[in-house]
Amino acid sequence: MPDWLPPTLIAAAFVLAALLLLLALRGRGADQMARLGAMMEGLAAAQDRLARQNEERLRDQERSLAARLDQAAARAQDSAGAIQQRLAVIDAARANMEALGSQVGALAAVLGNKQARGALGEVQLRDLVADRLPASGYAWQHTLSNGTRCDCLIHLPFPPGPIAVDSKFPLEAWTALQEAAEPAARTLATRRFVQDIRRHVADISQKYLIAGETAEAALLFLPSEAVHATLHASHGDLVAEAARRGVHIVGPSTLWAVLNTMRGLLRDARLQDEARRIRHEVEALGEETERLERRIAALRGHFSSVQQDLREIELTAEKIVRRGAAIRALDIPDPPAARAAE
Repeated sequence: MPDWLPPTLIAAAFVLAALLLLLALRGRGADQMARLGAMMEGLAAAQDRLARQNEERLRDQERSLAARLDQAAARAQDSAGAIQQRLAVIDAARANMEALGSQVGALAAVLGNKQARGALGEVQLRDLVADRLPASGYAWQHTLSNGTRCDCLIHLPFPPGPIAVDSKFPLEAWTALQEAAEPAARTLATRRFVQDIRRHVADISQKYLIAGETAEAALLFLPSEAVHATLHASHGDLVAEAARRGVHIVGPSTLWAVLNTMRGLLRDARLQDEARRIRHEVEALGEETERLERRIAALRGHFSSVQQDLREIELTAEKIVRRGAAIRALDIPDPPAARAAE
């Protein structure tokens, strides 16, 4: 029902009441008064029905509104829970970002210090070598006969011989090369980068290549795939020059492959050494077997001689037994003196 209908009915009731009064004043008939009274009663009944319907509809609307409010509260509570979970995730991510930022800052501080950066390269080198080679196949901070000390010496048999590995990290020159925006600055950074690598190659070639003591080649380990990739991609002539001087430049992935090859060489050398030891033991076992055969032959000769002596002893014993039996078989009378004594 429209909201404007009950006031209209009330207004109509007042109009009818006014008409009734006017008719009464004018002295009209009783039948008209009765009809007007019936109309007023009908309007009052209709108004009561409309009031009850309005109350029922208001209660329905209140119940519907309450249900909607409950649903909205439940949705709001769920949304608040989801928002709280997302806030918890955001807080955890923020904490991780802060921890990562502190770690990045610590890493930047480490990389900014040359000694700490060198230690980081040595640690990475240690992890790679210790992961792929047995403990007896390498030595750390090994001092060579010329007094120099390399980061790692891998004990390969001749040929090729022990291989020295030295870790270098030319971070400043590479960083300047990556950050250079102008051609002039990039040229200067490239020249500095090439000079640093060439100086490291010269040091390794002069210090760690000793005839008769080490192999004819050594390894320059760059503990950064980015630096290694930049060097091989843009400065292949420098890599070839280093190889001609007996220095092979490797990164983490290439060093891992090289160490796998060295692991196979060490395994083959160990198998050959064990084969030589087995051969030596077999030869010694053959000598002992020959010595045992000689002694068995000598013992067999002694045993044959003993058997011959036993046969001769048995023959002599048989002869003695036969002679004793023959003596017992002789009937020799007693002498006269023996009979007189009886």
